[in-house]
Formats: sequence, structure tokens, C-alpha cells
Amino acid sequence: MFDLFVDALVDTAKMLPWLFVFYVAIEFIEFKFGGKIREKIKTAGKAGPLVGAALGSVPQCGFSVISTALYTQRLITTGTLLAVYLSTSDEAIPIILAQPDKVGVLLPLLTVKIIIGVVAGYSIDLVGGRLSNAYMESEICAALEDGHLPGEDSDEKGCCGHSCGAEKPPFREIIIHPLVHTLKIFVFLFGVTLLLNFLIFKIGEENLHGLLLGNSIWQPVIVALVGLIPNCAASLAVTQIFLSGGIGFGAAVAGLSASAGLGILVLVKENRNLKDTLRIIGILYAASVISGIVIQYFYK
Repeated sequence: MFDLFVDALVDTAKMLPWLFVFYVAIEFIEFKFGGKIREKIKTAGKAGPLVGAALGSVPQCGFSVISTALYTQRLITTGTLLAVYLSTSDEAIPIILAQPDKVGVLLPLLTVKIIIGVVAGYSIDLVGGRLSNAYMESEICAALEDGHLPGEDSDEKGCCGHSCGAEKPPFREIIIHPLVHTLKIFVFLFGVTLLLNFLIFKIGEENLHGLLLGNSIWQPVIVALVGLIPNCAASLAVTQIFLSGGIGFGAAVAGLSASAGLGILVLVKENRNLKDTLRIIGILYAASVISGIVIQYFYK
């Protein structure tokens, strides 16, 4: 048992320097470009799902939260919000980049998730027949005349409670916050790795593979449910299990597409229409599962 602990600790510790560097970069992006990204989404109009999917793929802390806030203010469409949710990968990108031998899966993963986000986003808006209905046009036009948009002065926060879009990020925020975030992810990652090692030791790799439905086309149904958990641990677990060979590419896509991070929590809390909230979560899960099953079937 002690050997399992040491192996998990060593494997996870190797990622620490990489994770810290990537989280510093993410923090800088968030402070430097968070406001600009928010404005791009607000003013995207009919291009909302395309812009949302593209920008959602940027590894920016709390972007799904910001998009959810814009949706609850009715500044973006349902399709745009879902495009952001589906393309967002939460902690997946840093975890993959922290393992150089696995980097080859990153581009296909991001590309597929952006495509899913764009297709699902436009489909939802078009099927609803109200591509621009979520926009409060008179309010936006009046705000543009004043030189700003609704919600621009609101105290919007990133995933860990810090402000986004600052011109000059404080040294403490650009270093201390990534360091704290890295340590939190390290603890989650260590826990997942130790659990996987323990399960393989206890029940065997073949049996574990069977419990996860092998490479069955139904595997995405289960993994997408894990992805819906509104916590970074969900995307972290899906990514790590995928990189270790426990689930297929289609299942990983399903889990990471459903993983909208804390955006789901904000939606449940702030959206006054419970039926609308449940509809969005249902569509997110269905789009993730269907995409994952299709990919799992064709991608061997």
C-alpha cells in the first residue's frame, strides 16, 4: 500500500512545475484579456455560438462562470452559452500539457469540442427559431450609445473570486493565486492517481476496464454524468483516466464536453427560470453523450 502512495506522489509531483507555469499563463490571460473576451461574446450577435465555442476553448479560469452571468442578464443566447459550455475543458488542458508524452491528444480534443460547441449552439438557436431572442436589443443599443454594455460595471469574478480583465495584474495575484491553484489541483490529481492505482492493485486492470464498460459505445453515458459534476475535480478525473487508458476518446470528449465547471452552479443559483435551467443542463448532457457515442463508435 505504501508503494502505491509513493508511486502516486512521484507521478503527480512531476507535473507540479508544468502546472504552475501553465496556471501563471492562464492567470495572465484572464487579467489581460478577460474583459475583451467578455465584450466579444456580448457583441457577437448571430456569430455568438461560433465566437463562444472558439473563446470557450481558451484555458481561462472561470470563463464558463462569466458566460453564465451574461446569459442570466439575457445578453447572450442559449446556443452561445451551450457553445461555451461544450467547448470549455476546465482543468483538462493544463493536465495534458503537464504530461509532454500525451500532448498529441490535445489538438484533436480541442478541435472536436469546438466543432461540437458550434454545431450544438447554432442548432439550439435555430431550432428555437429565435436566434437573437436572448438579446435585450433596446438595452444594448442604448448602452452602446453610452459607450458601454450592460453588466460592464458589475463585479464579475473568476473561478476563485478574483476580478477579471485588469490592465496590470498585481504581482501577488499573478503568482500567489496560480500557486494556490496548482497546489489544489495537485491534491485532486494525487487523489485520483492514488485511487486508480489502488483499484488496479485490488481488482486488476482488466476488471477495472470492464467496470468502465471497456471501449463500449455506452461508455460516454456514464462519463458524461461525471463531467456534469460542477467541480474542477470532474474534468481532472476524466482527463487523468483517459490519459491512463481507462476510457476511450469518445468517452473523454463526452465527459469534458459536459464539464462546464462552476458555470452550472452559477446557472442554478442565478437563473430565475428553473425549467430553463434544467433544459440547458439536459441539452448539455444529451449533446455530450450523443457526440461521445458517435466518436466512440468510429474512433477505435
